[in-house]
Parts: sequence; C-alpha cells; structure tokens
Amino acid sequence: MSPASKSFLLDLLSTPSPTGFEARGQRKWAACTRKFADRVESDAYGNAWATLDGGTHGRRIMFEAHADEIGYMIRHISPSGFIYVDRIGGSDVATARGRRVDIFGDKGTVRGVIGNIAMHIRDREDEKVPKAHELVIDIGASSDKEVAKAGIRVGHPAVYADGVEELGTDKLCGRALDNRIGGFIIAEVMARLSKRKTRLPSTVYAVNAVQEEIGGNGARMIAHRLMPDVAIVLDVTHATDTPQVDQKLHGTVLLGGGPTLTHGAANHVEVVQRLIEVADKAGIPVQHEATSRTTGTDTNVIFTQQSGISSALVSLPLRYMHSVVEMAHLEDVEHTIQLLTAFAESVKAKDEFRVKV
Repeated sequence: MSPASKSFLLDLLSTPSPTGFEARGQRKWAACTRKFADRVESDAYGNAWATLDGGTHGRRIMFEAHADEIGYMIRHISPSGFIYVDRIGGSDVATARGRRVDIFGDKGTVRGVIGNIAMHIRDREDEKVPKAHELVIDIGASSDKEVAKAGIRVGHPAVYADGVEELGTDKLCGRALDNRIGGFIIAEVMARLSKRKTRLPSTVYAVNAVQEEIGGNGARMIAHRLMPDVAIVLDVTHATDTPQVDQKLHGTVLLGGGPTLTHGAANHVEVVQRLIEVADKAGIPVQHEATSRTTGTDTNVIFTQQSGISSALVSLPLRYMHSVVEMAHLEDVEHTIQLLTAFAESVKAKDEFRVKV
C-alpha cells in the first residue's frame, strides 16, 4: 500500500459517518475518487458513486460497499442535563458503559461520556447488560439549558470517540472498520483500473452506499438506478479464529487468510465461480462461507432489484465486529483489492452471468 493510499485509509476510518449522517465520510470518499474517475455523482440521500467508462457494448459492473457506521441518537435530555439515547444500527450496548462519545450538534462536536457507576456502589448480584435507554451520557452540563447552549438537542447522532491505529506490523484496529474500510477498497480498485494502458470493455461503478446498518436502504436506491449487469458487494465478515468463537456454529474464517466468498442465497453461482477462477489464476488466497438464507448485507436488496442483478458477496475478515477494537489484516485488504481488480479485468462483453435452463 502506497503512503498516499494509507493516509487516505486512516483519514477515512477516522471520519465519523453514523447511519443517516454519512455526509462527512462521503465527501472525503468523493474527493479522493474524483482524482481518477471519469465522474463522481451522488443522490438525494447521499449515496456516492464513481464511474470509469468502458466500451459502448461492454458490461456494467458495480462494486458496492456501505459508508455508514453504528452509533447512537439522542432521544431525551433530562432537566438535570443527562442525555439518554437510542441505538443507530447494531450498536452493542454491552460494551458501552465507561466509553467516551462524540455528539454531532448544531455548534460542532461535543465530547461526552457514557456513565459507568463504580462497582463499589452498584448492585452486582443481578447485574445484566443494560438496555439502550438505560445508558446515560454526561457532557458535564448541570441542566438541560446548558445542554441546549452547547448546541445539543434530541435527534443529534453520536459515535464512540475511539479512533483507528496500526497494531503490530500488519493489522489495523479501531472503530467502524465495518465498513469504511470497504469504501477504501473499492476506491483503490478504481484507482488501479484507471491506471491501465487500455480501457476495460466494461463500465465500472464504485458505489459507497448509505444506510446499510438499518436495512440496506441506500443500496436499494442505487441498484435500482444503475441496474448493472453484475454486482460485487464488499462487506466485512466475522473472523472466527479467536478462542471465544465456536467454529462448528460459525464456520472457519481466519484473519490473514484472504477475503471470503459466500455461497448460497443471493450469491449467483456463475459470479461466485468467476471469482474462484480469477483468484486461482492470480494466486489470490480466498476462504469460503455458507449462507443458506440471508447474507445480512446489502447483497440481499441488490440482487432482487427489477428483473434481478447477478450478485456476489466478497467479505473482509474482521475480528470483534461492532466494537471499538475491530481488527483487520492489511494483507487481507490487499488481496481483496487484487481480487476485485482482477474480476473487473476478466469480464468480457459477451459474459452474461445467468443460469441457463
């Protein structure tokens, strides 16, 4: 990874983008992709996509990742100045107490803490994971008027204040690698494709979609708009190589073992087979996952658009998902970039990716 690419990656990962409030991250992603795309566009709700034009008779390939991260939304402010929240997406409240948060208000970012009562003075006999409405954010205010003076009201979003850092020699650790690291990967794929001496026959779209964490709303919008011939969805998946995970239940996915290919449900057999062939030819390590019903990703809403979009899910292994210590392996990132780039290069004008009966 070049120094410029790593700088963009770390900057993107450090930019808060809670679901429904993704504009900060989207602007940085768009500014980067404008350097090499033929054009970068956006829609009413903030989906952003970059385009590399191909031949007039080529296929239309879409690489899609989601831009949003989990977080919280202010739901109530007490007269004494304490702030109560609801979850945005799948925020894990079991890890919430005792953490710093950043609230994005009308006057800028306000730091707060989710209070954690000392173990000495709380009842620990029947202690349970708190519900979201039981979390209390303290910004150091003494009244609801002080909270309002700080520019904070009901409806403002918040995320954990933890950032990203390099861990060891080849790993990244931090908040919201799910899935801004996906946005980085598809941008890097487009950058590499743009440097080819000859244009691909295919037109390639890189889509950074909004609102995945609450049901794939952005992906549904953009898939309906673009209607590509083939779509590769890029998300993260659970690395199951830590002692706490039962691989008999969740399969075997290794950090550093390469991206995973998902089989079943939304994943078109011809697209998955092409990915396998491309990886084998290029010597790119891949792993395999099975999903008999639903992928839990934007793939679910993309493949059913209109008369159907031939789709497949490629996933980056991630430890400790939906926490502030999500961990990814930089070799997996590079291998995923290589796989998607090689896939785009493999697609010919005659390729249909359809089941023949």
